[in-house]
Amino acid sequence: MHAENEIHFRDAAAKALLDPQLRANFRRAMDGLIAKRRAQFPDPRDLQDLRDLSTAIRSRSLLCLPELLEQLEASCAKNGIKVHWAETCEQANELILGLLQARGAKTMVKGKSMVSEEMHLNAFLEKHGIEALESDLGEYIIQQDGETPSHIIMPAIHKNKDQIARQFAQKIKDAKYTEDVDELTAMARKVLREKFLNADAGLSGVNFAVAETGTLCLVENEGNGRMSTHVPPIHIAVMGLEKVVARLEDVAPLYAILTRSATGQPVSTYFNLITGPRGEGEKDGPQEVHLVILDNGRSRIYADPQLRATLRCIRCGACMNHCPVYTRVGGHAYEAIYPGPIGKILTPQMEGVGVRHDLIHGSSLCGACGEVCPVEIPIPEILVRLRREATHEDMGSNVAGKGTGRTATEDWAWRLWAGVSKRPGLYRIATWFATRFGKALPASAPLIKNWTQSRTKPVPARRSLSERMRTEGVPHE
Repeated sequence: MHAENEIHFRDAAAKALLDPQLRANFRRAMDGLIAKRRAQFPDPRDLQDLRDLSTAIRSRSLLCLPELLEQLEASCAKNGIKVHWAETCEQANELILGLLQARGAKTMVKGKSMVSEEMHLNAFLEKHGIEALESDLGEYIIQQDGETPSHIIMPAIHKNKDQIARQFAQKIKDAKYTEDVDELTAMARKVLREKFLNADAGLSGVNFAVAETGTLCLVENEGNGRMSTHVPPIHIAVMGLEKVVARLEDVAPLYAILTRSATGQPVSTYFNLITGPRGEGEKDGPQEVHLVILDNGRSRIYADPQLRATLRCIRCGACMNHCPVYTRVGGHAYEAIYPGPIGKILTPQMEGVGVRHDLIHGSSLCGACGEVCPVEIPIPEILVRLRREATHEDMGSNVAGKGTGRTATEDWAWRLWAGVSKRPGLYRIATWFATRFGKALPASAPLIKNWTQSRTKPVPARRSLSERMRTEGVPHE
């Protein structure tokens, strides 16, 4: 049986397809991102060499993951960074809440962090009287509307400037209506600057964590990440346990392919390397730095040799930009923190393949995601694997919710199909009835409604030439 709280991607996608403004916004944005990425990789051989190197770095890091995490903790401790471990999102939230309450913090500014979205940290802190303000412009925009990110890199990509202009005029005090992008940015900057200066704590994500040196690497374009990590007295960084790499030289190739794959930039505007709190005699920086390392199902994914490739992801979003499904329905249709192709394989493994049964089937398996992935994650192959895991409870598998996507109706249908297909005579009779009587059913009939939404109704096959000649009395050899 399906889980009671199963989420239906198909219904959400159908609703998104009826929104022409949404589709236009995504089409325009995706076309631009695809063109920019292509311009950054004019030589296919150079691109493949960089992909091979990046894949090798991420694969090697995962192969030695337990040892690297221990080394990271030791290196961070030497640098004055306090490391905390959380098996679940609930534990991570409680850890962060404890750190803030112990220091009497009431306000926190946040740099962009998908892991904090995964934890639903903002809502959790709000329940405990702590304001968590998103400082990334895209995140700030969607936070005002109470939305979740629709893209890993560009959270507000589903909105155009007209929509943002109306939103700012309504939500920002004393803001005038304008469609000028620079003026809109200045409005947000004015609000955020005050928050940066008065915040009790700052939070950020981590793009790469270097085990050898205990360095936390943050990639950004707006400078808000630097303001969130350096101005408040305490900096809390959150990361999934897979983000660790062995050496500092491993970062350069990953950084090069991340920025080019994500936004078509040779480098990002800012690249921050954090190795500890403010030192003696230094004029800026936090007094404390804490690193929260989250599991949330990642160790279970890591235990499977094939599914482990999911954890190679560097969160560039290239798979989304090239996916024919994502570019038509947008990120919110997935009703998940991680949308698009990477979300189709990551979210079901975290939440359970039974709960997200529709999600793993929301793909054409065209292979575009695998072709552009900078670390060569075999997304189509993993999707096929998860589709099987959702309906088959294999004893050797540790996939969350394995077998729970199976239904009695589906079992009955496949048994009937198998029984008919094994008997040629019965198969001919069944197809004869289907082509004759199926044609008589209206297209809205429940039994064939889903079929006729994208296909024509079954019709009788045209008689062969020899059959027509025989029945019509025409002589033939």
